[in-house]
Amino acid sequence: MTKSEKLDKKTYKHALNRIHLELVKWQYWIKQKNQRVVVIFEGRDAAGKGGAIKRLIEPLNPRGCHVVALPAPSDREKTQWYFQRYVTHLPAAGEIVIFDRSWYNRAGVEKVMGYCTDLEYKEFLRSCPEFERMLVRSGILVLKYWFSVSDDEQERRFQKRVTDRAKHWKLSPMDLESRNRWMEYSKAKDEMFFYTDIVETPWYVVEADDKKRARLNCLSHILSSVKYEDTLPEPIELGERIKDTSYERPAMDTQHFVPDKY
Repeated sequence: MTKSEKLDKKTYKHALNRIHLELVKWQYWIKQKNQRVVVIFEGRDAAGKGGAIKRLIEPLNPRGCHVVALPAPSDREKTQWYFQRYVTHLPAAGEIVIFDRSWYNRAGVEKVMGYCTDLEYKEFLRSCPEFERMLVRSGILVLKYWFSVSDDEQERRFQKRVTDRAKHWKLSPMDLESRNRWMEYSKAKDEMFFYTDIVETPWYVVEADDKKRARLNCLSHILSSVKYEDTLPEPIELGERIKDTSYERPAMDTQHFVPDKY
C-alpha cells in the first residue's frame, strides 16, 4: 500500500486496538510515576483534531485524563493575564490534560479575525516560548500537534458537513470564515511556528488528509514521548459469588423502566 492510498478499515482497527492497549499502560505508568502531561491539538478547521482526541481518550481512565475545550473568553477573562485561564487547567501529579485548541488561539483565530490587538499578538509571540519553558522546567511534559490538511480535502469535509445533518454543529460561522481565509491562516501558522517551535516544546506536524493514518501516527508518537513500562497488575481471579438467598427483589411493577424500542 502506498502512502497516497487511504488506510483500509481492517488494518486501521487492528492497529488502533494495539495502540489502545499501550495507551492504558502509558496512563498507568504516568499515574504511578506522578508525571504530568499536557497534549495540545491545533490545526485547521476540519483537519481531524476532534477524531484524534476521541481515539486518544477512548481507552483512558477519565479520572486521570480530561479534555479542555474552552469557549470564547468572558469580559472578565479578557482583562486577565492571557495565560491565566489556561493555567487553572494544568495537570496535577499523575494527570493528563488534553487541550482541544489552546493558548495558540491568539496566534491563529484571534490574529486572523482581528480579535486581539497587534501589541497583544506580538506580546504573545514573545511570552509564549517563555511560558512553555516554565512549564517544562516545572516538570510538565508538553506535546504540541498541528494537524495539517490540504485545501481540497478541507473543502471536501466542509461539503460533507453541509449534507450531514448530524454534523451541522461542526460548521460554525468561524469555520465558514476560515474557509475564506486560507492564505491568511497559512501565514499566521508559519509565523507562529517561527516563534514557538522551540527545542523544549517543538511542534509536531501530523499529515491529516487520511484521518485514519493521521490518528494512528499521532497516537503512536504520543506513546513514544514517555519511556513507560508495562506495570499493569496481573488479572484478578474472581471467586464464586456469594449469594444471599434472603434477598427479595421488589416487584417489577413498582419501578419505572425505559421502554424497549429496539
